[in-house]
Amino acid sequence: MVLLFGLVPRLTKAQLNRGQPNRDKPRYVSDGIDARQRGCYAATMGLLDRPAAALTGALSWLGRQGTRAVAISILLGVALPPLGAIVRPYFPETVFILLCLAFLRVDPGALRAQLAKPQLLIAAAVWIMLIVPVLAGLAFTAIDLMALSPALLLALMLNLVAPPIFASPALAALMGLNAAITLALLLVCIAVTPFLAPGLVALFAGSAVTFSPMALGLRLVLMLAGAAVTAIAIRSIAGRPWVERQAERIDGLSVIVLFLFAVALMGDVLSNTLAQPLHVLGLLALGCVVTFGLFALTALVLIRVNLHTALPLAHAAASRNTGLMLAAAAGAVPELVWLYMALLQIPIYALPLIIKPLLRRLAQQAPV
Repeated sequence: MVLLFGLVPRLTKAQLNRGQPNRDKPRYVSDGIDARQRGCYAATMGLLDRPAAALTGALSWLGRQGTRAVAISILLGVALPPLGAIVRPYFPETVFILLCLAFLRVDPGALRAQLAKPQLLIAAAVWIMLIVPVLAGLAFTAIDLMALSPALLLALMLNLVAPPIFASPALAALMGLNAAITLALLLVCIAVTPFLAPGLVALFAGSAVTFSPMALGLRLVLMLAGAAVTAIAIRSIAGRPWVERQAERIDGLSVIVLFLFAVALMGDVLSNTLAQPLHVLGLLALGCVVTFGLFALTALVLIRVNLHTALPLAHAAASRNTGLMLAAAAGAVPELVWLYMALLQIPIYALPLIIKPLLRRLAQQAPV
């Protein structure tokens, strides 16, 4: 064997590589250019990665701020009236984006667990979306609010037929309450809103309505269904793990869009406060009475279930998504309605901060 191997001529490295392309040198002139381009591309992407990382970090930070970011957005909305005039024409689009982001954050597992026992959810939804607006509408008719102030009647009815705000599950969690049942109630209320809200507004507001109730219902269906389909499509394409990893960034985007929402809604508050302070204070006081009154009344009605369940449902009943109703009405409402809806945001987002210590103690003492 050694002799056989000794008979095989030994070839040099140059001879072995003869007839083969030299990997140490570019075969074509463009090979060197392409290599340099690839290097430039990698360097450019490295530069782009830094601002992208900074942007995602900023969105995550915003998403962790919760109610503080909401409060700051409302204050900035009051302080920046010129920006409000620019953003207000795009108010429906702003609400639609908020809906998409809210639906994207829905946890299907937690939702299925709550929908397994629908009796309480149906009862709470009937109370919030039907009984409360009907009782209020009868009271407004009894005092002839139509004759006193048709615009105020329209504002109150739009408030009371609206579903809970999309932040109600997050705010319930912030207060240490059952966020899953709030989410389930929110979706049930959203499902019935396009069918109940237009009829109730037309029934009790009557000639005060400045838009078509039929068009209101159609826009509600399109906005809610469109946002839900968009969120489902994103979840299907990107996958549930990706969506869950982006939770803080999605919340950060929601804060940015919520800022635009607040700017559009609160744009005229400052000028109205300076021009007619007593009028503004009166509307703010009315909004506080409605919000805190609905919370207390709903808690008393549902307290027989158990306190841990009644409190988050009461919070959802008190915190209504009036921005959705304004967007569905395409903004075709009197200026007083805009002002009332803007001022209503203050007690809605102050409610968790004001009663959080009491709610936490009561929720801990209540049986689960």
